[in-house]
Amino acid sequence: MVYNFSEKSSIITTYLAEIRDVSIQKDAMRFRFNMERIAEIMGYELSKNMKYVSKEVTTPLGVAVEQVLEEQPVLITILRAGLAMHQGLVRTFDRAESAFVSAYRKHTTPEDFEIYVEYLAAPSLDNRIWVISDPMLASGNSMVAVLNALKSQGNPKRIVIASAIATPEAIRLVQQHSPSNTEIWVGSIDKELTAQSYIVPGLGDAGDLAFGVKV
Repeated sequence: MVYNFSEKSSIITTYLAEIRDVSIQKDAMRFRFNMERIAEIMGYELSKNMKYVSKEVTTPLGVAVEQVLEEQPVLITILRAGLAMHQGLVRTFDRAESAFVSAYRKHTTPEDFEIYVEYLAAPSLDNRIWVISDPMLASGNSMVAVLNALKSQGNPKRIVIASAIATPEAIRLVQQHSPSNTEIWVGSIDKELTAQSYIVPGLGDAGDLAFGVKV
């Protein structure tokens, strides 16, 4: 299942315009803030598709019955680019536990690379809802590598992947290598992927724009 927020105009499409804009990208704080806002709205929309239970809440004047989440998801982010989106999801699911994964490309040529997962810190993942944030779902190889690493820690009840921008190639690859209970939530789907696995028009390197150019 793929949810594409650009299929209908909303405030998310305004935030997408800003994170793509080369003049606005010069403001790293605003870039991060827009990523956070995109993820926060995605989290809100996701919350509509989760299970709830009734809870009695004591107020100063009586007892109210409200619907609360049956269970909290585990919020998983891919370092370092995913940190801004992670912060937005944490604001929505403020009682959720978090997991962090380091995945990076190791190039053998400008076009060829392998994905290495070197760090994984996570709570119990078995039979939990996984919400994985990564701003750019370009080739899909990093996400597949991360999913394989996470599966060594347990089997998910449900997987939700949250990205600002994705490509059709990445979506197909992730769907081929993930269980049927996987959903992909994206702000926009861009058609072109370069030989170096960069999205066009995309927005550039999300990690560099958010946290500074790496060397």
